[in-house]
Amino acid sequence: MTGAERIAAAFAAAQGRAALMPYLMGGFPDLAKSRAVGEAYANAGADLVELGVPYSDPLADGPVIHAAGSQALSAGATVAGVLEVGAALAPRLPVVLMCYANLLYARGIERFAEALGDRGIAGLIVPDLPLEEAPEVLAACDAAGVALVPLVAPSTPDDRLEQIGARARGFLYTVSVAGTTGERRSLSDGLSGVIERAARHTDVPVAVGFGISTPEHAREAADAGAAGVIVGTRLVRAASEDGDPAGAVAPIVRAMADALRT
Repeated sequence: MTGAERIAAAFAAAQGRAALMPYLMGGFPDLAKSRAVGEAYANAGADLVELGVPYSDPLADGPVIHAAGSQALSAGATVAGVLEVGAALAPRLPVVLMCYANLLYARGIERFAEALGDRGIAGLIVPDLPLEEAPEVLAACDAAGVALVPLVAPSTPDDRLEQIGARARGFLYTVSVAGTTGERRSLSDGLSGVIERAARHTDVPVAVGFGISTPEHAREAADAGAAGVIVGTRLVRAASEDGDPAGAVAPIVRAMADALRT
């Protein structure tokens, strides 16, 4: 199966509910423990996992995830090491790598996409990849069987949204609010409109991220029409506050999975 097919199968297996996609910072607090966190996600009911590559200048990351990435780099995390974490998790559930563009270009687009495909990593998110530069990356990912997942925001104009949605593979990552990642007290009142607008411009599922931090938020996003729910900062914070990161995140993921099944 290609990465896009694996992702599609995961959304289909959700059977009428939103698929749950927790975020994992690769190499945090170290590579072995980050793999254990990913295994805990799978055991607790995650349908997919977003695997972040730590980077020194993460423009889309809020302070919690930024701090985790900095700690991972200090602990010796490398792109190669994070890809091996992805390879280890890939037999359990689809892994979608989140990587900033500089890391992609430094290694060569085709070579990087092939490295993902060779390790069974299903998808790639590049949050700082402009629409105008996406075709070359999309072609390399398509050739390697890796789904290139684009992002859209509430402020994305209709003409660009149409172009982005037409090229989306796997799912369309829809940012719930303007700004960086982080926990929020409530989701946007206009979330259902944001999701509906995104869905009109693409044939793949719409997954929502940024700000989802409680089971109630997850259910609210699903009720607003999201086919997928992405949870990041809440889990990274829990992992950072406990000597047993995998044990700390498991009940949170389980509660969110249960909320989506209710």
